Amino acid sequence: MSGAIRRVTIRGRVQGVGYRAWVEHQARAHGLEGWVRNTTDGNVEALFSGPQDAVADMVASCRRGPSSARVDAVVEEPANSDALGLRRAGERFSVLPTI
Repeated sequence: MSGAIRRVTIRGRVQGVGYRAWVEHQARAHGLEGWVRNTTDGNVEALFSGPQDAVADMVASCRRGPSSARVDAVVEEPANSDALGLRRAGERFSVLPTI
């Protein structure tokens, strides 16, 4: 099983509904590394790194989101390990400040 790194942008009603906390909890449950953050345009952006099937499951979960969210679109793209450098030191998965 090979590893994967995917960057996703989630669009819809995804801010102010606990989406970042939900992503953090789900990513940790899937054993993934990465980060999540809000963007000033109202989206949520996340990076997931780990076994390919776990990353794919996490991206699929993002298409549903928590019950209080409304996901209109998830844009997925490959990323490289350099993007993991945005995490806080010592954390496997970080909630980052809004950009």
